[in-house]
Amino acid sequence: MDKIPLQIVALAHNEAQPSSYLVILKEEEGTGRLPVSIGSFEAQAIAAAVEGKTNARPLTHDLIANTLRIFSIDLEEVVITALRDNVFFAALVCRTPQGERIELDSRTSDALALAIRFACPVFTYRSILMAAGIVWDYQERQSHTTEKKQGLASFSEEELEQLLNDALALEDYQKAARIRDEINRRKSN
Repeated sequence: MDKIPLQIVALAHNEAQPSSYLVILKEEEGTGRLPVSIGSFEAQAIAAAVEGKTNARPLTHDLIANTLRIFSIDLEEVVITALRDNVFFAALVCRTPQGERIELDSRTSDALALAIRFACPVFTYRSILMAAGIVWDYQERQSHTTEKKQGLASFSEEELEQLLNDALALEDYQKAARIRDEINRRKSN
């Protein structure tokens, strides 16, 4: 099976599950998006690594990364290997100093937090992307949406949530902020 390279493009609060977040991964060469639900601790670890923040004391993911580096073990890639009962499974593909290739089972959220720390590629398989991904044609959806609707006030709450997720996946943070403001305005009324 060919592996599909992915990039982390957004981290957003998961409105459907208040104590969780979504990491949006996108195909490097394609329109597929893979939303992965993660916990708040892992979201914090991913956000800190993306922003280049360091703590006075190492967090768990920093400790693991430091341990691998001290023992000269290289994290070569992260692979999202399976989807079972709506849970993603991942593997850390490492290389020892002797050149031995080792795969370690990992929660996907932990694997992504480590991938950022090692600047290593993230992959999945087409079957996983087909089962849990979203195919996104931004131009088609954009023209279709603007023909039918004028302004955010005319969208339903469900449509606004989808537009917010889409804007975050495309890293259009100005649009995402406007949509978030409209959602918050409605909640406060």
